Amino acid sequence: MSDVFAMTRRQCLALGAGAGVSLLAGPTRAADPIDVVVELFSSQGCNSCPPGDRLLTELRDRPGVLALTFHVDYWDYLGWKDTLAGADFSQRQYDYAKARGDMDVYTPQMVVNGTKQMVGSQRSEVFAVLEQSHTPKWPVAVSIADRGKELIVEMGAGSGEATLWVMPILDQVSVKIEKGEMAGREISYSNVVRKLVPAAMWTGAATTVSLPKDGLLTPDATGCVALLQTGKVGAVIGAAAWGRVTS
Repeated sequence: MSDVFAMTRRQCLALGAGAGVSLLAGPTRAADPIDVVVELFSSQGCNSCPPGDRLLTELRDRPGVLALTFHVDYWDYLGWKDTLAGADFSQRQYDYAKARGDMDVYTPQMVVNGTKQMVGSQRSEVFAVLEQSHTPKWPVAVSIADRGKELIVEMGAGSGEATLWVMPILDQVSVKIEKGEMAGREISYSNVVRKLVPAAMWTGAATTVSLPKDGLLTPDATGCVALLQTGKVGAVIGAAAWGRVTS
């Protein structure tokens, strides 16, 4: 039996700021199959973050890796307001720390498959965790399809409860930082999450969610990602990408 969620424009807008239909620049392509999800928490105000940003870009280009960047806002007090940051992204990092029970919150921090965390610039540790974390088949099949004015997210049947997070993505951007610890530097960022939308709760039944693009996508979005996570921000049990995300 299939549960169907139809999200109105008003409901989408209530979940996060950002309006207008995104014009996806250039052709889109089907994403490679995803077997591991890496999230980097970074900041333009953090002078130790560029090595993590570069490593995230390197990981983005590896087959099967969905690599995402979240810009936190808690370093803005140092003199530069991060142009890509959001309070929701900082909250996601805190929620992860609370869920793990270690309360480790710092930048650059990587989280793999929603469960394992490490310093995002330590190559040897990152690659060691990645080798142990590849998932040939997710517990729940998740897909995103373009239906003109809507994106359709489908989740297969399974057991348990999970949150469907849908995230508009900007695949590549360079920012010239004018103040703070990184003043005078221009840094490139990859697969930057622009908004976090808790689109639906999954309770084990095959489920379809309809999301109007003009309420979901930010004006600069080049693609979109769907992550299904146990509880609120637990283990990733399904993942899909649409548009220009991985490279």
